[in-house]
Amino acid sequence: MDTKANKLPYNVPADAVWFITGCSSGIGKSLAKLLLQHPTYRVVATARKPSALSDLAVPGTEDRLLPTALDVTSPESIDAAIATTLSRFGRIDVLINNAGFGFFGDAEASTREQELSLFETNLWGPVALSKHAVRIMRDENPKNGSIGGVIINVSSMGGFITVPSHTYYHASKFALEGFTQGFAKEMRPEWNIHFCIAEPGGVQTEFGNNVNRGIRHPAYEAPDTPARIIEAYIADPESAKFWAKADPTARAIIEIVTGANESGKGRIPIRVPIGVDAYVAVKAEAAKIAAELEEFKDLSMSTQNELSGELQALLGH
Repeated sequence: MDTKANKLPYNVPADAVWFITGCSSGIGKSLAKLLLQHPTYRVVATARKPSALSDLAVPGTEDRLLPTALDVTSPESIDAAIATTLSRFGRIDVLINNAGFGFFGDAEASTREQELSLFETNLWGPVALSKHAVRIMRDENPKNGSIGGVIINVSSMGGFITVPSHTYYHASKFALEGFTQGFAKEMRPEWNIHFCIAEPGGVQTEFGNNVNRGIRHPAYEAPDTPARIIEAYIADPESAKFWAKADPTARAIIEIVTGANESGKGRIPIRVPIGVDAYVAVKAEAAKIAAELEEFKDLSMSTQNELSGELQALLGH
């Protein structure tokens, strides 16, 4: 059996049900608003506080919008949101795991509580929702006129590259990307379930204001320490002028599913950097990885074991 991720094209249903987390602001709110402009798409917009979703309800969308309370760190809240969605719409065609937060600080100084909290939101919440979505897309969607679906896990260019002071944020996003790639390869082709990792770069949202900041470690206080240099760049209002706006970022994520951009001709890619900075950074990092592989190739191959044809096939080579 093929163990590679699904590379077949996906045709989004005209009345697709889009389930989006983290819709109180930023990319999530833009996603919900843009999708509701489509005359037949149905949107489940979620947030910890449903009152933050009140501006999504505009005339003509009442029967297509389902604002729902969701705390992605609570299994009970996840179960309730999924049950509410199925009761109202009967299926989920697209899941966009967008909820998340940043954590800046020196790796030595963070607490276990801070680290676990970050992973609960950035990793385990999307994991739980992805598992629900696969079950629904495989078992429930065919009963309601749809086969399969798409799961987009919103990571970050920080899920592929790293910078100082973001160590645990990177760890949570690297873990999310590893989960997504692995889970994607577990799907049978006939289920028609596709996964994608969206990797936005800098975006002009409230994300920076919602970042949790760790206590500084005294060993890293000097302003020329790498972590302090990065933090100074992020804190400079001039830096944000070069970041993408939320609407174009959300539109690009939607186009991963709809194929409106023509890139890939309808195929759902496993990874898409979103933004000029993200594309350049991810491409440069991939080149560095490839160069270092070649530099240390002789060391890697020095074990002199053979790669079987069967394993080559399983690895997709």
